[in-house]
Amino acid sequence: MSEKPTNFIRTKISDQIKQGQIDQVVTRFPPEPNGYLHVGHAKSICLNFGLAEEFGGRCNLRFDDTNPEKESQEYIDAIEEDLRWLGFEWSELCHTADYFEKLFEWALHLIRNGDAYVDEQSAEEMRENRGTLKQVGFDSPYRDRSISENESLFLKMREGQMSEGAAVLRAKISMSAANMNLRDPALYRIRHTKHPRTGDKWCIYPTYDYAHGQSDAIEGVTHSLCTLEFEDHRPLYEWLLKRLPLPSRPKQTEFSRLELEGTVTSKRKLNSLVQEGYVSGWDDPRMPTIVGMRRRGFSPEGIRLFCERIGVTRKPNTIELQILEGSIRDDLESRAHKAMAVMDPLKVVVTNWDQGPLSLRVPWHPKRLELGSRTMLFGRELYIDRSDFELDPPDGFFRLVPGGSVRLKYGFIVDFEDVILDDKGSAKEVHVRYDPETRSGQDKSGRKVKGTIHWVHAESAEEVDVRLYDRMFTVPDPGNYEDPSSVINPESLILGTAHVEPALGHLMPEAYLQFERVGFFKQDPASGQGRLTYNRSVTLKDAWTKKS
Repeated sequence: MSEKPTNFIRTKISDQIKQGQIDQVVTRFPPEPNGYLHVGHAKSICLNFGLAEEFGGRCNLRFDDTNPEKESQEYIDAIEEDLRWLGFEWSELCHTADYFEKLFEWALHLIRNGDAYVDEQSAEEMRENRGTLKQVGFDSPYRDRSISENESLFLKMREGQMSEGAAVLRAKISMSAANMNLRDPALYRIRHTKHPRTGDKWCIYPTYDYAHGQSDAIEGVTHSLCTLEFEDHRPLYEWLLKRLPLPSRPKQTEFSRLELEGTVTSKRKLNSLVQEGYVSGWDDPRMPTIVGMRRRGFSPEGIRLFCERIGVTRKPNTIELQILEGSIRDDLESRAHKAMAVMDPLKVVVTNWDQGPLSLRVPWHPKRLELGSRTMLFGRELYIDRSDFELDPPDGFFRLVPGGSVRLKYGFIVDFEDVILDDKGSAKEVHVRYDPETRSGQDKSGRKVKGTIHWVHAESAEEVDVRLYDRMFTVPDPGNYEDPSSVINPESLILGTAHVEPALGHLMPEAYLQFERVGFFKQDPASGQGRLTYNRSVTLKDAWTKKS
């Protein structure tokens, strides 16, 4: 088995272990439960869980539930399900809310040491006094309150004696700091909102910047891995660690976030697409959400392969969408059951077939016999795809043509005999003769033909619905558009039907499928025995390279 490509974080951890700086690697994945996970989260998931697994450590799932008005149990359940589907299991299930009491005690510690104060400026006043990147900020008129007054006011905040927006607790650092995040950042704010986990116990909630590092310390996290937008927050992370009596001293390391071509990951913009009906929901197979990719038929192994291929660096870059599609395609090539489906049927009559249907036992995958086999029928009337017959073929066309011959995969070689045209001059029905000496697997005729095409037996074939999904947007940077709906690809979803071999007429909800010579598909979860729907996961080849 080939080794995983290395990266700067893996190298750093390896060196730390060799030098005896750490005994056990502890990481965490800390999503805020205010939405569904998307492909960008997959990179962080694979990194955090992957490193812990590789070095024999632990990785916690921690819900950063500090914004009660935006969070719900629906998102918590969805995140847990997504992680398990991706193939990861957390060492401990944690909630920042479980640390609220300890975080409150540590906030009092900051106040009592003169490192925090209660500010009663309005939000607008604080924003104006914060300054800019080129201009220093101005001290709050409440900055020099006594320690006892700050503690008394903070206790009033907790007891619900102050209204929302009336006050915040701020760290006392420097309003002239070059790093804006050090200009007396907020640590606590008032929210008279019921929390999904703690109920009405609290009416003040810690900010992410305050809760983040302290939660890491409580859990014994050794490597707090964040995307690059948190690099400017690291000085505050470290400032707090130095001033609090914490059980451990975690270290924050940043890496570049996943920017995927042709994709929107903004929760606000994705929510707009859902609410305005441009997609059917968060699990629409065109959405970049984990649940959407799962419904489309992406395999968890394919997503993990993609994350491995793109690597981990500190350099921001945009990943081409074809790398994701190629990773899914490469994984499904060996994983998928291969089967026959005709999307645009053209009737074929085998004129010299004078017996009942012949049962053909065909493996689901020629290189993975452990997947088993299924039965196909071959008989007098068949369907082939209309694109596999040409009255006036172009050069290099090696499928069925007048006067030509072709092999029907797993069946026989057939020779053209006649064609019936409709009123418009298009082929309506093609007549052929089969060569009984050319049965696949038993052919001793010595005949060779250049073309092999797929087919289904007309009588036993099942008609199913198909959804042909494609890239959602027509531009490579839809996230830069305030309204991404303006650049939605009108062909991102095409509805159709297909005639499929009998085995595909049954529920196979967990199977990944390759419709031979067509694409990779998976049954939609909403399918029932009455009517099956297949979603196209990805084409067999990268069709967009030619388009662009």
